[in-house]
Amino acid sequence: MRLIVNLNRCQGYAQCCFLAPEVFELHGEEALWFDPAPDEAQRERVLRAAASCPVQAIVVEWSGAEDGGKGGGVPPATGSP
Repeated sequence: MRLIVNLNRCQGYAQCCFLAPEVFELHGEEALWFDPAPDEAQRERVLRAAASCPVQAIVVEWSGAEDGGKGGGVPPATGSP
């Protein structure tokens, strides 16, 4: 899993910081720090944080075995249709 945050789009609402505090941290009023390659244990928190961003500044990319090497920004499907 890899994170990309469009820092030009980010408005510092900090929803991601509340939902995944080990991955996202706001410094000052507007400077966002984030771990671009968070631990897999943070997967659910990171997905919730990305989904909660009011300006959709967070993209989660998958790599290697997780998506068959496609590297797309959509999480792999789980469960039945």
